[in-house]
Amino acid sequence: MNRTLIATTGIAALALTALAAPAPAEAQYRQKISNDASKCKAGSGPAVRVTITDIKESRGTIRVQSYRGTKEDWLEKGKWIYRMEAPAKAGSMTFCMPLPGPGTYGIAARHDVNGNGSTDIFADGGAMSNNPSLNIFNLGKPNYKKTAFDVGPGVESMSIRMRYR
Repeated sequence: MNRTLIATTGIAALALTALAAPAPAEAQYRQKISNDASKCKAGSGPAVRVTITDIKESRGTIRVQSYRGTKEDWLEKGKWIYRMEAPAKAGSMTFCMPLPGPGTYGIAARHDVNGNGSTDIFADGGAMSNNPSLNIFNLGKPNYKKTAFDVGPGVESMSIRMRYR
């Protein structure tokens, strides 16, 4: 074999190795998924079954997002792991949120009442894991420690309450 062919073969092998290598942590962000209840059945996981209560009307969209339960990720733009959306249904709705592995996470949900994709402070609702108190001082962004919860290899369940202004 000549040197050019050997070098080209070596580069191709190196490129294939890079493709097979695990993706960096950043690649685990921003995945849109559908609500699949089968991911929360016995023996599945890690996941969290999230029941959102007190949804005031069957209009607009409910968006649920999972975050790592860290100061660096919690509610930071583009740092959500998984996102799912569904048409809003008054009362309560249940979502199955799979998670990438056992660890500490936080869940945030929003009711976009008019479905315009923007946050309308005077109309839209919000809910977070552990139901932290919200006030004018934290502007709807409580400390990550108040919303963080641990998940093992199985399926956890939680109920969070939608709050409106």
